[in-house]
Amino acid sequence: MMVSKQIFTATEIQEWLVSNLAEALKVDTAEIDTQQALESYGLDSTKAMVLVTKTEKMLGFQIAPTILWHYPDIESLSQRLAEESEELNSGAVNPTNSTPVNHVNVDLGAEVVLDPFIRPVSTSFKFNPRPDNIFLTGGTGYLGAFLLHEILQQTNADIYCLVRAANFEAGKLKLKQNLEQYALWDEQLSPRIIPVIGDLSQPKLGISTEGFEMLAANIDSIYHSGAMLNYVYPYQALKSPNVLGTQEVLRMASLFKLKPVHYVSSVAVFESPDYAGKLVKEDDNFDNWQGIFLGYSQTKWVAEQLVKVAAQRGIPITIHRPPLISGDSRTGICNTDDFINLVIKGCIQMGCFPDVDYMLDASPVDYVSKAIVYLSRQEESLGKAFHLQHPEPVPLKQLVEWISSVGFPIEMIPYEQWQEKLINNLSSQDNPLYTLRPFLLERWSDEQITIPDLYLQSRRPKISCEATVNALAGSGIVCPPLDSQLLMTYSAFLMQNGFLTFA
Repeated sequence: MMVSKQIFTATEIQEWLVSNLAEALKVDTAEIDTQQALESYGLDSTKAMVLVTKTEKMLGFQIAPTILWHYPDIESLSQRLAEESEELNSGAVNPTNSTPVNHVNVDLGAEVVLDPFIRPVSTSFKFNPRPDNIFLTGGTGYLGAFLLHEILQQTNADIYCLVRAANFEAGKLKLKQNLEQYALWDEQLSPRIIPVIGDLSQPKLGISTEGFEMLAANIDSIYHSGAMLNYVYPYQALKSPNVLGTQEVLRMASLFKLKPVHYVSSVAVFESPDYAGKLVKEDDNFDNWQGIFLGYSQTKWVAEQLVKVAAQRGIPITIHRPPLISGDSRTGICNTDDFINLVIKGCIQMGCFPDVDYMLDASPVDYVSKAIVYLSRQEESLGKAFHLQHPEPVPLKQLVEWISSVGFPIEMIPYEQWQEKLINNLSSQDNPLYTLRPFLLERWSDEQITIPDLYLQSRRPKISCEATVNALAGSGIVCPPLDSQLLMTYSAFLMQNGFLTFA
């Protein structure tokens, strides 16, 4: 256990956080606003935990993983941490880690309430396979970058992208830099990318009433991919962007002329234990939500139910449920801050993987984005859901054997032994698992299970993607097999950019 030997003031902590956040974001410290929500800087759960872990080391005591929800900006966070520093050194026993993570049981069924005003003004709808104007949320995310690229390739439309930024120029730059980092930027297509300054968590998506109505009158179709992904925040912390944001997207779809909504959901909607071991097909209802305990998964379940309510009212929809998403199968380019990549890197550094019954069903991001855009452009897709996880998953053991064959000294050890090494032997911040420990060790729900437990094969449903594969037949869009060729493409990229190195 860490023991603090020094009392830090709020000012000292604030200066330290500003400096480290600026370093993580590769910006000048002058650009950090201490009263601005940390999430608005693009801190996903992984990056946020890296910051929290570094702060723990500096302060000398542990910090609860949900502290960023209760104290969302640097100013309030610094104040709280200074109080804890003082309490701890004066002998008071109330550091953040002594408070259990408070995840209130939410009645998700009662959360499925779509504003009664969200309904089509007219039931007349003619499917348009060649839209002129498309609205996209989530364009600054990982899948969002590939979706934006794919829509630009498969259509001639102008893409209006919701983006959180100070102004139009900053928004355009943010979208450009996101495409560039995945080698997707094409200067010639730039005029078709139009930033819309707003915020998923705000009414009317943070757009002025006039701007919102203008978009609603001119947009031909909507791709809703935006969501806040955080594995440790509770439902209430994620409700505004993920649930209410979806409601606002559906409002835009129903206003003036009727527009189809292509909603990017998640296989997380099947995390209720009721589906464990059962076959889940694309058109199943999956009304069971009891036992879904991660806040993010809860919001995805509720948001998808809202989309279904909208469909019952006459709004045309398609639902796309991707799994965990892997890199580009052609270039190997991926999001190196991604949970899977960080865990794999950490396990390689530790020299061991847990011997658990996992099936790898992650799909390459180019397959997922191509499939979503193609399926959304077929009239027969309306009203349907699609499963985009890998049609031929492979056991984790196969990945570990492949990593070993490439030359990384690695073994599989029992899960409890691996967990013990994680707690007792890992002290270096250089290993990504060190910063991910709050994810990996936190115990959730009445069963007190960890997040890795959640992905054990015995707890997961068998997700069928047969109808999706059939719908893609003849399109030329096929999910690449998880074979040595694909793994070589991924590892070549990860080694070239220095993410993976031989010790």
